Amino acid sequence: MSHHFPVTVYYEDTDMGGVVYYANYLKFIERARSTIVEELGVDQNAMKADGIVFVVTRVEADYLGAAKLGDRLDVVTTHQATSAVRWAFDQTVERDGKAIFRAHVVAACMTEAGKPTRLPAKIRAMSKK
Repeated sequence: MSHHFPVTVYYEDTDMGGVVYYANYLKFIERARSTIVEELGVDQNAMKADGIVFVVTRVEADYLGAAKLGDRLDVVTTHQATSAVRWAFDQTVERDGKAIFRAHVVAACMTEAGKPTRLPAKIRAMSKK
């Protein structure tokens, strides 16, 4: 199942050449992942109050094209818990249905002390469907 997250490119997203600054693609995909967490009903503020946070442990990224000011993009994400602690995401930023950026992201659930801990039950259950 794919999750879609729309992004409009604003002036602040671009570099001096008028294209999206490379690091901003990471912001776009982060927003999509945060939306997925919210839509699953996982309250990250409550998790943090309990001493549990998500930490990105790996990102592999490929830049395939460039977006410009005013472009309307779609961040397409598929995701799955790959263990009791890890959550993997394959994310593609598309413009007009064509991939311009792809990333594979792995996040882990950790205590604030940096020790691995189990993903919330809603996420583990979602991956078993």
